[in-house]
This record gives sequence, C-alpha cells and structure tokens, in this order.
Amino acid sequence: MPKLIDSFNRQITYLRVSVTDKCDLKCSYCSPAKGGHLKGKYTEYLDANEITRICQAFIRLGVERFRFTGGEPLLRKDLPKIASNIHELEKHIDLSLSTNGTRLERYAQILYQSGIKRLNISLDSINPKKFNTITRGGNLEAVLRGIIKAKEQGFDPIKINTVMIKGVNDDEIEKLIDWSMDCGLELRFIEIMPIGQPGVDSMHQHMSMQEIIQRVENHLGETLIPSISRQGGGPAKYYRTPSKHLGIGIISAVSQHFCETCNRVRLTSRGRLALCLGQEHSVDLREPIRDNISDADLDKLITQAIELKPERHYFNENRHNIVFQKMVSLGG
Repeated sequence: MPKLIDSFNRQITYLRVSVTDKCDLKCSYCSPAKGGHLKGKYTEYLDANEITRICQAFIRLGVERFRFTGGEPLLRKDLPKIASNIHELEKHIDLSLSTNGTRLERYAQILYQSGIKRLNISLDSINPKKFNTITRGGNLEAVLRGIIKAKEQGFDPIKINTVMIKGVNDDEIEKLIDWSMDCGLELRFIEIMPIGQPGVDSMHQHMSMQEIIQRVENHLGETLIPSISRQGGGPAKYYRTPSKHLGIGIISAVSQHFCETCNRVRLTSRGRLALCLGQEHSVDLREPIRDNISDADLDKLITQAIELKPERHYFNENRHNIVFQKMVSLGG
C-alpha cells in the first residue's frame, strides 16, 4: 500500500474530517462572544459523496484513522451516512468522533451502527453553572446523559477532553480525576492553544503540562509514569500511576510540542486540506473534486500537498500566523 510521507519523513496515517464549522456552543477559548458562528452557502460545504471520495483517496494512500470533527459534527444530519460510506470502503478503518456531547443521547445508537466506535467528548467542567459559563449557554445534564447513552451503546474508549483554563476550571482537576475514575472514562487535559482571536486572548490563562502533572500527582500521592504502551494515534501523551488505578492523557501543544511525530492533516468542511493546526498552509480539494478530477490526479494532488506540510507550528514565537484561523473551522 502507498504511504504518505512528508518532507520531514513523517508518515501521515490520520485524517481529521470536519463536517461542519458550525457549533451549538460558544466556548470562550474557541468562539468570540458575538459573531462567532461562521456563515456560508450550502454549496460551499462538501457533500457526503465528496467527503467520501476524498477519504477514499486517503485510504488508497495508506491512511488508517479518520476522526469526524466540527464545529459540532452532530449538527450535520447526514454524518451517520458519511461514516457508513467510509466504513463500507474498508471495514478495518478506525472511525472516531469528537463531539461536545449535547446531541449524543439522541444519536449514539445510529453512530455506533454506522461504524464509529470511539468517542472524544469535550467537557471542561462538571459544575453545571461553570459549564454554562464556559460554553456560554451549554446544558451539562444533556452532555452527561449523552455519556451514559454512549457507554450503554458500547463505545470504547470514551475519552473526556478538558481544556484547562487557569482561574476558571483549574480548581476542578481533582474532581475531574475522581469523577472520570468512578465513571470508567479516560481523562485528557488539554492546554489552551493560541488559535483564532479567542485562543490568543485566552493565553494568559494557559496552564502548562508541568503544572497539570504536579496537581495530578499531588492529588493521587503517586508519581506519574509515561505509559509507552498506551500512546495512541493522536497527539496526547499518556501517563499512569504505579498502582495502575488511573491513566490520563495530556495534550501539550504549547509547552511541549509534538510536531516531530505529527501524523495528521485536516480536511475542513469547505474542502481545504489544512496541513498544520498552527500555520496557514492549506490546499483546496473541493474545486478539483467538483471539476471531476480523476482518482490518479486526486491522489497526486494530495501527495504533493503533503510535501508542503511544515516542520512545526510556532505557537510561542509567531502567533500572528494563526490569529486569523478559527478553531471551529479547523476541527481541533
């Protein structure tokens, strides 16, 4: 099988597929308080067949992992159809979903039947009032019901993604650890990233990987050990305790970047192939698809695009490169 290798000898095995840039929440580090929802004509977005064809090309080129993202992907009613289409192409392909969980209770069963087996759920607080504040209107109970439904359906693993915001939810680290252990969920802490103006504006509330680890160790009374066997296909670094009662992940894009092992690119809902979360390199795939590009030429276009993937982001050195990007557009 062909392999997608970039100019820094990294193999690309993971495509994050944004199916919408719209979201039903407006989290403070992701969306501005006003005017955050992107607008666009229906025809600007890739349809189900176009997404399937692009994913099929990536499968031909050796990609094995696909994660559906947004915005909030469950706002797109044909997501189960898209997932089923890709699942039918190759049964062994790993399909997963990142969601805020607000609609998960309603869609968990059909998503599981479509071939999606793994979930990442964004949850920045288990305090109802604080959750409502961070998300600017979110209902924590709806998300918790969705998590219960997903567990009943059989999704495994279910990972909880918590963006740490100093002075806002950092007082919940210990509660989140205990809650995730009680619920049998995997917990991952994420550093704020300076993507889009809301992200840049939130960087004064950044909490580093080292600070998070110290808090976890203090709470558990044990030293965290890197869990080499647990490292997944994404950017998280996993740790366990000597007693093995807890495993946590930390995504430290700012304080300890992981660019040298980056294996992923992103397809936006409007058909651009984004090559780095922290830079503006991208290639349009929508118009070539609509101009009936051949499979061979599509594969070539993607292969050439991967060669443009930059060595790394510059979150600390050169934030103006990414200030105009929106996390809601890039799919995280």
